[in-house]
Amino acid sequence: MPRLSDTMTEGVIAAWHKKVGDSVKKGDLLAEVETDKATMDLESYKDGTLLFTGTDKGGKIQVNDLLAIIGKPGEDISTLVKSGTSKTPAPSPVPAPDAKSSNAPASVAAKQENPPTANRQPSTSTSTGLNLANMQEVILMPRLSDTMTEGVIADWHKKVGDMVKKGDILADIETDKATMELESYKEGKLLYTGAEKGQKIAVNDLLAIIGEEGKVNVQQIVEASKNKGAAPAAANEPAAEPMSSKPVPEPVASASTSHFLNGDGRIKASPLAKKLASEKGIDLSQLHGSGDYGRIIKKDVVEFKPSISEPAAQKNVSIPSAPAGQISFEDVPVSQMRKTIAKRLSEAKFSAPEFYLTIQVDMDQAVNSRVKINETAPVKISFNDFVLKATALALKKHPAVNSSWMGDKIRVNHHVNIGVAVAVEDGLLVPVVRFADTKSLSQISVEVKDFATKAKNKKLQPSEWEGSTFTISNLGMFGMDEFTAIINPPDSCILAISSIQQIPVVKNGAIVPGNVMKLTMTCDHRVVDGATGAAFLQTLKGLLEEPLRMLV
Repeated sequence: MPRLSDTMTEGVIAAWHKKVGDSVKKGDLLAEVETDKATMDLESYKDGTLLFTGTDKGGKIQVNDLLAIIGKPGEDISTLVKSGTSKTPAPSPVPAPDAKSSNAPASVAAKQENPPTANRQPSTSTSTGLNLANMQEVILMPRLSDTMTEGVIADWHKKVGDMVKKGDILADIETDKATMELESYKEGKLLYTGAEKGQKIAVNDLLAIIGEEGKVNVQQIVEASKNKGAAPAAANEPAAEPMSSKPVPEPVASASTSHFLNGDGRIKASPLAKKLASEKGIDLSQLHGSGDYGRIIKKDVVEFKPSISEPAAQKNVSIPSAPAGQISFEDVPVSQMRKTIAKRLSEAKFSAPEFYLTIQVDMDQAVNSRVKINETAPVKISFNDFVLKATALALKKHPAVNSSWMGDKIRVNHHVNIGVAVAVEDGLLVPVVRFADTKSLSQISVEVKDFATKAKNKKLQPSEWEGSTFTISNLGMFGMDEFTAIINPPDSCILAISSIQQIPVVKNGAIVPGNVMKLTMTCDHRVVDGATGAAFLQTLKGLLEEPLRMLV
């Protein structure tokens, strides 16, 4: 059982999504775990068969106690179960992401002589017995997403010499999917940091050392980390001095400040309070913290009532300009998300033989139908929702387009999971509307809006962006007449949606104003042939031009 919040000591199984005997893959949802702060999804980081669960629905499991065993069918697990349920003391867990992230590893092997802790992968023990993963003072870089291999230090909220308490934000870590806060699960003085702001650290490499000054041999730990745990233990070597031994005092909030600030001017608030404030659109700077040392907690957010008379905050934006006649530029480091986008789309662009199909759709009836639907619909239906629903129904009729290139085989998907490209500050995310063909326009609308909000707030979870069978990309809101999109592997096609243009069209021999939209599909010729793609677009065109057909 991983530690999913800074104060969690045990978790309650709210629901199991897999039962003993089921096949499990990386990223599959294993269970819902109720902590002291929230109910969170727990995903598997292993492939295999679920052989054992530590308790039934409603049962409690202590942090680091045996949660589940995943292995090969028929494997003898009696020793693991016996060892895992014994009351041996658990080691201090490796720091995990805060409560707003549900990316903590789910598959936990039984506790043995050295029980595995959250996010630990390769062994960091030495031939002399120095095991960095089990050292109380050591914090290793945790795995914060299913595909993460390294993290970039977006910002440090503590510096060497600062005192650190459990729950304090140590750093912001930029992964390939999002930027996440890393909370400390240890107390003491920050004696060492493994990288400067903007630098990379591989998963399970030394991130920080926290302990009591003078009692921790920092140099020995650093050398062991650099040599992958091969540094000899120096029994009589004095403890190394930390990089900086002058702690920076934390400023006390002034009388005009309604909250308590960290030393770097950052507002102190619990992860749950931040989540609630973000969902409600509340500025934390307007809240009075009632927690320890002025920390903002859930109660403060729930009870907050904004004052109508408060003026909106004005942002003074300074736009740099180059002096006349001078060459000026700025080199911006490539983010982890942008690197992943570049790698995946380059592979798709240069490995898949793409071709493009464009069709023009008469949207007159869709425009009229949308007006009537929105008069009674519980949520506002967009044209994007119309296209997504029609696409899902067309894919059911053309399974070849709903297929995936798997290298040595073509996977024809019987389910329809549509990825929706969402632009965010650092690049592009593609949350997935699952079983889109079975959902109403209202359900699709709510789900897409929720995904867009989560994506922009960097709160999407791996289970929400994996498993698409087809992707759509919409630039209609930017007035694009026509464009092409790059395939999102392993999907075989992606649909580019342009804006609805009012142009003269010929109907019944007369020129009349009409609402026209162009759709362009990029196809992987290894999977989809021209005639197959064209037939799909003809079906999609028919559904959009006569929206009532979507209800049949």
